[in-house]
Amino acid sequence: MRVGIFGRGRLGSAVAALVAAEPGMELVFCIGREGRPEGRVDVALDASVASAVPGHLEWARREAVDLVIGATGWNREVLALPAGVAIGENADIGILTAANFSLAVAFMRRAALALGRFAALDADADLAVVERHHKLKADAPSGTAKLLAEALVEGSGRYSGWTEEPRAIGKLSIASLRAGSEVGYHELRLEAAAETIVLSHEAKSREIFARGALRSLSWIRGRKGVFSFDQMAAEIIEPLFALSAPPGVST
Repeated sequence: MRVGIFGRGRLGSAVAALVAAEPGMELVFCIGREGRPEGRVDVALDASVASAVPGHLEWARREAVDLVIGATGWNREVLALPAGVAIGENADIGILTAANFSLAVAFMRRAALALGRFAALDADADLAVVERHHKLKADAPSGTAKLLAEALVEGSGRYSGWTEEPRAIGKLSIASLRAGSEVGYHELRLEAAAETIVLSHEAKSREIFARGALRSLSWIRGRKGVFSFDQMAAEIIEPLFALSAPPGVST
């Protein structure tokens, strides 16, 4: 499988190194903002910046290349093309979007749905998300924090959305911190009068994101339509929540 990568930052460079060492994969290009894709590829990763996503999406459709979008802060409205044709189930290429490439975060999202449903049992329980990242991260809250907040909102049926504003009525609160060199930390909180539940995930190495991106490149190849990393991860995560354990898992 021939692979192209847009973006030579931390994620793009890490994935490029994995692709180069992966049997059955060939790295055709890994380019920055000024570079131009050269050579035929089967699938590409967009690990660039939000403003570059529309152009890369148009390139992918023109060249019939399946695309994994891992850039942050881009507007999903670009999935509706200039001609007004939305990319849907009958798309001519496969597109996978990811706010986070960690399987553990996909597990956290599934847990967030359950935590939201649990909170719905207590009308006075509050839900919130806390996240921390390194000082150079451009967007806040993170895409992962938004993903987890939306899962809490969906599960609880109590909020109309999320906000960074303090004491916003009817909105789930997200608190963000940008300082130091922390790779990424996300925390789900349920605060009730008699108890507190805290679920957290801390990324200690960016390698987890690179390996998740590599898995995504293989998974999206040959599919048609728009998919999320969560949909891909569900094939692994969902059986873990089954009433009966999957093969190989003791009870």
